[in-house]
Amino acid sequence: QVDLVESGGGSVQAGGSLRLSCAASAHFYNDISGYCMGWFRQAPGKQREGVAGIDSDGRTTYTDSAKGRFNISREPAKNTLYLQMTSLKPEDTGMYYCAAAWGRHRVETPLGEDEYNYWGEGTQVTVSS
Repeated sequence: QVDLVESGGGSVQAGGSLRLSCAASAHFYNDISGYCMGWFRQAPGKQREGVAGIDSDGRTTYTDSAKGRFNISREPAKNTLYLQMTSLKPEDTGMYYCAAAWGRHRVETPLGEDEYNYWGEGTQVTVSS
């Protein structure tokens, strides 16, 4: 069992920044650096999409719209995953979810939600123009 708790969402104006955090806790082997983790978002009326992923080697993957603006990172000492978002746009609005592919060092499609077996409840991000 892995618990993921997101925080850091909020309302910002276009061009602003937010840093999302995801605190992970597991009943065994509590070390996020050993597994793949990702951030997903779901805009109103749309399907959930992958935003960024990171594997156990630290390799990162971003959706095209996030490249150059978002940065995924982790802090193993705090067992926390981050998503630094800059130059936010109204189209970035949505519920952001943290996900973990617990037990897997890397996955075929880091932005594919089927790769992940644990999910947080989400944190809302709203970007106004």
